[in-house]
Amino acid sequence: MSTILKEEVNQLHANTCNGLADPIRILLLYKLSENPSSVNDLANSLSLSQPTVSRHLKILRERGLVIPKRDGQHVFYHLSDPRIIEALDLMRAVMADNLLERARITAFEINL
Repeated sequence: MSTILKEEVNQLHANTCNGLADPIRILLLYKLSENPSSVNDLANSLSLSQPTVSRHLKILRERGLVIPKRDGQHVFYHLSDPRIIEALDLMRAVMADNLLERARITAFEINL
């Protein structure tokens, strides 16, 4: 295995994967994929407290997954790269296929 691959995997884990380690952060990313939003808009739409949303956005910002943009007195958050949603959708599809396969295997084993 190449040193470059190992370094890239370490960076991926340290930055992106760590940023995705909480379901709330993934939901925030999906919400931001619909349109840029403020902390209060996100808190209201996801039924979360403003401090909770702020804390998670800070982590997403530190990991480079979202970008804050000021508009007057308001700060709106944007996805830094829309491909993150494509990656999340792909991981969800893999998970769904895996669950189906596991259910199929279980059903087969029960019928033995």
